[in-house]
Amino acid sequence: MTIDLAALPHDFLWGTATSAYQIEGAVAEDGRAPSIWDTFSHTPGRIDGDDHGDTACDHYHRWREDIGLMRQLGTNAYRLSVAWPRVMPGGDGEVNPKGLAFYDELVDGLLEAGITPSVTLYHWDLPQALQDRGGWPERATAEHFATYAAVVAERLGDRVSHWATLNEPLCSAWIGHLEGKMAPGWTDLTAAVRASYHLLLAHGLGMRAIRAAAPGAQVGIVNNLSTIFAASGSEEDVAAARRMDGHTNRWWLDPVHGRGFPADMREVYGVDLPEQPGDLDLIGAPLDWLGLNYYFPQTVAADPAGPAPHVRTVRRDGVPRTGMDWEVDASGIEDLLLRLTDEYGARRLYVTENGSSYPDTVRPDGTVDDPERAEYLTAHLAACASAAGKGVPLAGYFAWSLLDNFEWAYGYDKRFGLVHVDYRTQARTIKGSGRRYAEIIRAARERGREAA
Repeated sequence: MTIDLAALPHDFLWGTATSAYQIEGAVAEDGRAPSIWDTFSHTPGRIDGDDHGDTACDHYHRWREDIGLMRQLGTNAYRLSVAWPRVMPGGDGEVNPKGLAFYDELVDGLLEAGITPSVTLYHWDLPQALQDRGGWPERATAEHFATYAAVVAERLGDRVSHWATLNEPLCSAWIGHLEGKMAPGWTDLTAAVRASYHLLLAHGLGMRAIRAAAPGAQVGIVNNLSTIFAASGSEEDVAAARRMDGHTNRWWLDPVHGRGFPADMREVYGVDLPEQPGDLDLIGAPLDWLGLNYYFPQTVAADPAGPAPHVRTVRRDGVPRTGMDWEVDASGIEDLLLRLTDEYGARRLYVTENGSSYPDTVRPDGTVDDPERAEYLTAHLAACASAAGKGVPLAGYFAWSLLDNFEWAYGYDKRFGLVHVDYRTQARTIKGSGRRYAEIIRAARERGREAA
């Protein structure tokens, strides 16, 4: 499969992505306090294999080695997240100087290596101290986030220009508060809807705080979106697909584009939003960029007896699937990029996560060959380039993930990394998919030099 590299801009960001709790470890070092994921992962039965992120990939101590891996891959950007409980252990109030110093050093190390840091301020690790005070269903949590955002932006803003407020608020609200499969593990529709509102309010307050602390900052938000298909042409299933699109996509896209929360989904949820005057203007303030995390499409049918949004997922036969049992459909990423451009008028887009989990086999010589992951990567990059060729303002691609890591409720069994991690020894090995990514990046650079 060929990738139309000519369709991508000359200053395209070729990156990888990670998140703090999934790779850092060192959960009780240098003043870090527990997050909701520390609590959730240490609750028996919540995580496959009763795994937790106490050590993870030990990135807190091995970040220099990991920057070396990025250089081997040839990437010029790295999307990381800052751990709120490492910087402000109580969620508000006192700042932990050792926590800030870690990210200071990491940013400097990236820049010395010629790698642009892209910083996400919230990748799900809410300080447990704030959860104990009500968590995201409470407005105060959004206000505390803005204070935290200002602290980090003031410290790093002289060197970091690329900021994301939140990663995948859908997962925090719906999977964490409605489905109970992620921290904090609640199954409460009212709490979930309130959490969704305050997460997006945190985004708006956080954007304002970052821009005040770091003039010239480019600020966006990262949403995980899916293409949605109806299981049949029946009126009920078509309506179900519309609801699922609202639940997965429009609820998160409309407000940050100044359109407010979708009226049809307000009716589906039947929960009053905790609105205050001026909130929608904050939430809908213009974005500098928008991040798309894409993994799979969804096919749904009506399920009137099920919880909101009253749909059930339908498995399509004959469609290839990853080790997560997720459908593989590269056309979905192109469709979404086009939709964000045409329907929402996105001015600058990044694919902030895209990747696949497959079982990896370490050969006797220590190498890891993963052709399915390499094929997934190539196909999705080809679809991204195709979208760019059709006018999508795509400015970068961040592969998920740099390293195998703690994969949330799936523990360590599911591996997304371009780099294999032996969790017993912490040895890192670039996989075949990592070498494939490096090959694509080299080809893009060679083409750029020829064009110049």
